Amino acid sequence: MNADEQKKAAAVRALDFIEPGMKLGLGTGSTAEHFVRALGARVKEGLEIVGVPTSERTGKLAESLGIPLTNLDDTPHLDITVDGADELDIELRLIKGGGGALLREKIVATASDRMIVIADASKLVKTLGAFPLPVEVVPFGAPVTARKIAEVAGALGCTGKMSRRADDYGEPYFTDNGNFIYDCAFGAIPDADALAPALNRIPGVVDNGLFVGIASLAIVGTPSGTDIIEKK
Repeated sequence: MNADEQKKAAAVRALDFIEPGMKLGLGTGSTAEHFVRALGARVKEGLEIVGVPTSERTGKLAESLGIPLTNLDDTPHLDITVDGADELDIELRLIKGGGGALLREKIVATASDRMIVIADASKLVKTLGAFPLPVEVVPFGAPVTARKIAEVAGALGCTGKMSRRADDYGEPYFTDNGNFIYDCAFGAIPDADALAPALNRIPGVVDNGLFVGIASLAIVGTPSGTDIIEKK
């Protein structure tokens, strides 16, 4: 199977964990969209669930497929969130945010009893950091915040180019929450457990794309099928 087929295989297998009546967090990104489409087919067959989308894009897709939607104001406790990852390691630490929805993804995931990660085999790495770490930053004083991010990350052995994300027209990219994203190309993150909270203590940082201690299970599509990684 190629990478996209691996993503789809992981997404379809995630349906094995979904039961009637569940309240689900619906992730953002190409792999999560495979799950939303597969879920929509099950809903059409009669599966009764309700979903909370992690982005406007996911919400529009789910709505077009007839998936009943709610929000965290009305449904603050969820059973499972199914989402993709830009990178994951064997300890189920993740880098997320390539699709720009890291804050909502993390809020929804932590409102759930379980987070199930779905990914193709290329996303499983020995050390996080080859994928640039997204950091969501409020626009006010953003250059100052960016300098502080570099200082804090450098003290933890993370150095590399940082760039403010741009949209398809070269203009500043804004998240659904109206914030900037800085993509931090560290190359390797020696201590993700320490870096995640250190970044979040910086004034101006809304959140970062390190998901540590949140995922409980990963389904990884491989050329020959799917593998399960469970939290130890």
